[in-house]
Amino acid sequence: MRYFSVFNSHSMRALTFGLTIVRHGETQYNKEGLLQGQAIDSHLSEIGLQQAEAAGCYLKDVKFSNVFSSDMLRAKQTAETIVKHNSSCSGLQMACDPLLKEISFGIAEGGRMKDVREMAKAAGQSFPGFTPPGGETQEQVKERVKEFMEKMLQQVGAEHWHDRGEDETSISVSPETSPVEGNADDGVRGVPIHALVVTHGAYMCVAVRYFVEELHCSLPLGSDKAHMFSLSPNTGLCRFILTMRKEGDRFMLSGIRCVFIHRGDHVKQ
Repeated sequence: MRYFSVFNSHSMRALTFGLTIVRHGETQYNKEGLLQGQAIDSHLSEIGLQQAEAAGCYLKDVKFSNVFSSDMLRAKQTAETIVKHNSSCSGLQMACDPLLKEISFGIAEGGRMKDVREMAKAAGQSFPGFTPPGGETQEQVKERVKEFMEKMLQQVGAEHWHDRGEDETSISVSPETSPVEGNADDGVRGVPIHALVVTHGAYMCVAVRYFVEELHCSLPLGSDKAHMFSLSPNTGLCRFILTMRKEGDRFMLSGIRCVFIHRGDHVKQ
């Protein structure tokens, strides 16, 4: 697998698109402070269903061109609920991808979060970042993130480049100056290509860290890295603007910036 990297050489054409990543709604395991990982494919709790409905209502007028979801039940239920409320998604096929699965926590799955923290402490490590026996390492999860991003980039490019690829000078200003006003369409007004991705909390932590530390994602003013790298609330939203260019027959990422991180205003506490 050839993973993409940020591409810096000059090109006359580019494509800008939005990426909104959503954590699934609450499950009973979340409520009880238990780890689910991959072995436990639980459904949304009553509160989780309400959170998914709230996210769907919040995003109902935001246009999406592509929808991706983890193939785990809690993520699929959340994605289906968001899509149900959104008229722009009526003709779209949701792609369920195992690359978006939650991190595997090995022998700790089904156990208490506090027990894993103690296990990590005993090993002289911190959690998240600690890998229980039989679980995935952070590096292994990051490889899944990279593989999904490459796959998504090539799909979005193949589907939309012919119609939407523009002179790079015409697209480099508007997304950057689009104000963040606390609205559901912040950052994506006037950006016709927009991918929705529904996944999991620990997976999102790895993805955001990869965007910031390796793809050099630019951050909103006043960003706190501790908050950036923290666990998103159930149905929390993160939004990024990506720009790609074409090199030969492949699409390469040329820029990424964060519009907002872990937004949860739509969820009533």
